[in-house]
Amino acid sequence: MSITSKILAGLAKLPTARFSGIRVEKDLPASMPDGITLLADRYYSQHNERVPIVLMRTPYGRKRFDAIGRIFAERGYQAVIQSVRGTFGSGGVFNAFRDEEKDGRVTLEWITRQEWFGGSLAMFGPSYLGFTQWSIAADAPRFVKALSIQVAASSRRDSLYPGESFFLDFALAWIHTLEIQEKPLWRVVSARIGEKRKLEPAFSTLPLESADVMAAGRKIGFYQDWLNHNAPGDPWWDEIDYSRKIGRVSAEVNLIAGWYDYYLPFELADYTALKNTGRNPFLTIGPWKHQDLGHFSAGLKESLSWFDAHLLGDASKLRRMPVRIFITGSCKWVEIPDWPPPADNIKWHIDSKGILSKEPPASCDPDGYVYDPSDPTPAVGGTLFSGSAGPRDNRRLESRKDVLTYTSTPLSEDLLIIGPVKAELYVRSSLENTDFFVRLCDVDPGGKSINVCDGLIRLWPERFTRAADGTMKIDVDLWPTACCFKKDHSLRVQISSGAHPRFCRNTGSGEPLGKAVNLKVAHQEIFHDPAHPSGIFLPHAVP
Repeated sequence: MSITSKILAGLAKLPTARFSGIRVEKDLPASMPDGITLLADRYYSQHNERVPIVLMRTPYGRKRFDAIGRIFAERGYQAVIQSVRGTFGSGGVFNAFRDEEKDGRVTLEWITRQEWFGGSLAMFGPSYLGFTQWSIAADAPRFVKALSIQVAASSRRDSLYPGESFFLDFALAWIHTLEIQEKPLWRVVSARIGEKRKLEPAFSTLPLESADVMAAGRKIGFYQDWLNHNAPGDPWWDEIDYSRKIGRVSAEVNLIAGWYDYYLPFELADYTALKNTGRNPFLTIGPWKHQDLGHFSAGLKESLSWFDAHLLGDASKLRRMPVRIFITGSCKWVEIPDWPPPADNIKWHIDSKGILSKEPPASCDPDGYVYDPSDPTPAVGGTLFSGSAGPRDNRRLESRKDVLTYTSTPLSEDLLIIGPVKAELYVRSSLENTDFFVRLCDVDPGGKSINVCDGLIRLWPERFTRAADGTMKIDVDLWPTACCFKKDHSLRVQISSGAHPRFCRNTGSGEPLGKAVNLKVAHQEIFHDPAHPSGIFLPHAVP
């Protein structure tokens, strides 16, 4: 047992290793039909050479998952870790997400021809490794018995254009990561130290089609494709939209998600789709952001139980309920039979003088603010890719003039909110192209305002119809949540027009996403009167 695998096994509270003396075969070649060779490493115990296989396909390097390979091999499996096309010794050019189905299916065929193949296989991994699982899930060979997918979703477009904006923070930070990861260690460390300094100018660069050069030092083909194919319904995305094929998935699926992960609503849509097709997936949602050791260690532990049940026939370690969620605010785990659980969807209204209340609003004038894309409202915490993701104190953000807040009176008792969250706003803007961002926060008695969930929607003329008075009714889907607002805490709703660079700033010009350079100031109004009852729908948990 390596020191790293021992430490990780301890952190994840894994079952004791059953085998030692793990062997590793490196650089196993798998030939693709176009002549490209992909390389893989195989981990196995000398006593169990034909046991079930756990396959991981990754763009991040096989060495990074060495401890994981050993952990699976020490507990009665083989592990095969393959570098995807164009990464870490595998041939070809990396074209994000677009080669994984065909390469993945050929890899499965290659495995069946190996003398160490014993007839059954599972797949494991987070993020991109989760996408490689979805890419082969529909119509997979019957020997693919189980999938364990963490912080990933079957549809790639949805999380890249949240609310039809563009996830700039992810796009630039990720291509920067990919660009440096295969350099010598000292250069990787140096680049990591200077990452924030390098990315901040990239996030501010216009037009966006030039920002990849700032982040990665060169033009990145798939980044340019993302900018050029941003329109809703663009058929360019159909080839890698595996949500359409969920009804053809026969493997047993285990999903791990995080309340502050940017894939969350789309991963929950995958869970619902699996349920609707008669499957019985398991789902765990923890207090995690995307780059979080917590979901990785939880995923590792649950994957072993999942694989034992579906590859070895030992279901003794599976929990009783299929859904397990962490309640933020009270910091406890609960198990429930399904997602979402029963709830009363209650509207909390925004009102004059910054009030949030369940009482309908009285007649009053709208509130207003000015959004200036040359000084975009910044992202504070939330579902970022970069290191400042997660729950953060929002007081400094809320002091800005381009952020409105509406706060309830202190609660007389604990309030448990579990499920989808949606804001219904009546707005008016001086521009036809603009954004509205809504955030729900938990305010403690000392005034600290912690973000719980949020969402943004991008507006353009064809998307919404204005009433005679120029107002528009818009629905903003926030991330789902499970939060206990404690007695004496208050609920707060923020409204603004951005969270840059998580959502790329709306220039207001209506120019194409990648080419926009003209910045227009937006004068925004939020209505809250009997004819325009703006508010937020919160799923009050049913006792």
